[in-house]
Amino acid sequence: MLFHLSIEVDDPKHVAEVVAELFGGEALPFPPVTPGSWIALAGDDRGTGIEFYPRGTEIREVAGDHDAEGVRVAPRRYNATHFAMATKLGQDEVLAIARREGWPAKYRKRGGVFGVIEIFVEGCQMIEVLTDEMQREYLGAVTIENWKGMLAAMQLPTAA
Repeated sequence: MLFHLSIEVDDPKHVAEVVAELFGGEALPFPPVTPGSWIALAGDDRGTGIEFYPRGTEIREVAGDHDAEGVRVAPRRYNATHFAMATKLGQDEVLAIARREGWPAKYRKRGGVFGVIEIFVEGCQMIEVLTDEMQREYLGAVTIENWKGMLAAMQLPTAA
C-alpha cells in the first residue's frame, strides 16, 4: 500500500488544490522538502497524500544523520512518473475539472479490462483518475494471479 508519493509540477499550490478537489480532501503547504512545495491530502484513514514540488526539484541523499533534501536543478517537462488515484466524483465531473484547468483529459480502457481517465496536468504530467466503477474494475483485474495469467498468455516469464 502506498501512503504518499511526490511529483514535480510548474505550480505546486494550484495542482495540489485541484488534486485535493478530486480527492475530496485538502491542499496544504509542504515545507519539509523545498520552499514552494504543497501536498494534497485525501483525508482518508491511511493519510494518503500527494506531494507536489516545484519543477526541477530532485531529492538527494544527505550524508550522516540527516533527512534527504530537495535541490532545484534544470527542469524538464516530461517523465515516466505517474499515478492512479481514486475519486468519488463521476466521470463527467472529473472531465469538467480537467477542461476548466485546460488540461488534456480522456477516458481510456486499459487492456480492455479497466477504465481510467487520463489527465495531463499542466499539459505534461499524466495522472490517472478512477471513479467508483473504474476502481471496482481495477481491483477485480489487477491481482497477482491475473497478472501471471496475462504474462502466460503473452508467453512471457513470470520470474526474473
